[in-house]
Amino acid sequence: MSNDIEHLLSIMQKLRDPQTGCPWDLQQDFSTIAPYTIEEAYEVADAIQRGSLVDLKDELGDLLLQVVFHAQMAQEQQAFDFNDVVQAICDKMTRRHPHVFGPASVSNADTESVRQSWEHIKEAERGGQGDLGVLDGVPRGMAELQRALKLQKRAASVGFDWSTAKQVMQKLHEETAELEQAIQSQQQEHMQEELGDVMFTLVNVARKLRIDPAQALRAANAKFESRFRGVEQIAGGKSKMRAMDIDAMEQIWQRVKNAEKRPENMTETASNE
Repeated sequence: MSNDIEHLLSIMQKLRDPQTGCPWDLQQDFSTIAPYTIEEAYEVADAIQRGSLVDLKDELGDLLLQVVFHAQMAQEQQAFDFNDVVQAICDKMTRRHPHVFGPASVSNADTESVRQSWEHIKEAERGGQGDLGVLDGVPRGMAELQRALKLQKRAASVGFDWSTAKQVMQKLHEETAELEQAIQSQQQEHMQEELGDVMFTLVNVARKLRIDPAQALRAANAKFESRFRGVEQIAGGKSKMRAMDIDAMEQIWQRVKNAEKRPENMTETASNE
C-alpha cells in the first residue's frame, strides 16, 4: 500500500517538475484546481447513486489525485506535504472518536450520543481558534443546499430552532404566500429574495424530517430524468416532441408514470406508438 502511495506522489512530483513537468499541471494553483476537486466529489456521489462499484473505484482514485495535487502544491510552498495531511486526519479521527480510541466503550455509545459528542468536540476545537461565532467556519465554497443545512444545524446547536417539523411547515406556507405576492409584483430582486426564503425553509423541513435535502433532490432529478426519457422515447424523439403541444406531452408523461407501477407495460406501450 505504501509503495502505491509513494508511486502516486512521485507521479505528481514529476507532473509539477519545473523543468520536465506537464505545462498544464505547472500552470495550476489551489484556486484553479478547486473546481476539479468539487467535480470529482460529485462524480464519486454519482457512482454511489448508480450503485456502480467499478466506477466508484475509479472516481475515488480521481478524488485521491486531487488531494495529492493540493498537497504537492503546498509542499512546493513549504507549507505542508501529503504526510502532514494524513497525520492531521489521523489525529482528528482519533480525537473525535473517544468512544473507540478513548476510555469510553463502544457498547455504551449509541448513534445520537456519538453525534453529540462529535459536535461538542468540534465546538471545543473551534473554541481553541479564538473567539469564533456560532456560524464561523461554515465554508462559503460548499454547495448552497448543503451550506444552508450546515448553517441551520449550527444555529440549532445553541437552541435557535423550531421544535417540530409542523412548525417549519407552517413557516413554509408563510414563505410560499410571500413568494406568490412577490411574483405578482414582478420585481426580480423581490422574487429572488422570497424564492431563496422558500428554498431555505425547505432545507429546514428536510432537516427536521432527518432527510438529506441534497439526496432528496438527487432522487427527484433521477426520477424526472427517467420519466422524461420515457416521454421522449414514446413521442419518437426530440424533433417530434417539438411539434407536440404541452397537453399531448402531459398525457404521455402520465402514461410513463402509470407504467412505473407496471414496468412490463412500457415496452408494449412504446411498440404501439
